[in-house]
Amino acid sequence: MVVYQMDVKTVFLNGNLREEVYVSQPDGFVDADNPNHVYKLKKALYGLKQAPRAWYDMLSSFLLSQDFSKGSVDPTLFIRRNGNVLLL
Repeated sequence: MVVYQMDVKTVFLNGNLREEVYVSQPDGFVDADNPNHVYKLKKALYGLKQAPRAWYDMLSSFLLSQDFSKGSVDPTLFIRRNGNVLLL
């Protein structure tokens, strides 16, 4: 049996967002000219509740484009059959 794994930390930290998310200026980084302005996020941040979903959406799209199918009972399980080979 051959097992492969991948490092997903970078993808998780830089996931795309489906909706617009704004954050207030953090203490110590407040713009003196515009103290009431907020920042619009371009990518999901670690710790942001949207980060896991953004990462899953990106991974899911990629795996489906590579002929994997989602499990019927567990949608986080992706399966691909190639002859005698079963990829999970």
